Amino acid sequence: MPHDHHHDHDHRGLGPSSHPCRADQDAPLTEAQRLEIAVRELLVEKGVATAAEIAAQIARMDARTPALGAQVVARAWTDPAFKARLLADGSAACREMGIEVDALKLVAVENTEAEHNVVVCTLCSCYPRNLLGLPPDWYKSRAYRSRTVREPRRVLAEFGLTVPGTTTVRVHDSTADMRYLVVPRRPDAAAGWDEERLAGIVTRDCMIGVAVPSV
Repeated sequence: MPHDHHHDHDHRGLGPSSHPCRADQDAPLTEAQRLEIAVRELLVEKGVATAAEIAAQIARMDARTPALGAQVVARAWTDPAFKARLLADGSAACREMGIEVDALKLVAVENTEAEHNVVVCTLCSCYPRNLLGLPPDWYKSRAYRSRTVREPRRVLAEFGLTVPGTTTVRVHDSTADMRYLVVPRRPDAAAGWDEERLAGIVTRDCMIGVAVPSV
């Protein structure tokens, strides 16, 4: 597992409550950190990979951004046939665009007037990194992971998103072998825009489901 150094702003208790450089960063390593170090050193010792190769792979993973996910959403907005394929088999549709999602099953869920989708990983931080880059700190927080499944409307409201009472909110729990991508509703004001322009208004938070695109 790569080290995640991405820090994001707080959302009323949903993210880290203090600066990442706080004093307890010098605390003893956690069991997961010790395991990561042991596995990494064993891979190098056995000649499976060099330290440089591992570092390069971590750098490639850290460099991923939500841009690829935004391109997928923009294609779905402009191509109804592609959107149908994306909703039927997200992994195959991404490969169709030349985007590799490894062996994971990608499930795309569409927001409509009647239904709003939001994604969480209740056990850890499973997340479609190939499409969205590194997960924000609040996504990995215990508050977000536990509260979203119990009180999704309140959590969304804390992100500044009020879902109408007539709209059903569906919470999707990611797993070790399955990831979710939310296809948000295209703003009416963006009708007629090309894919490149549309991709520019699709944010990471929109594809998690805690925000909606704005023009």
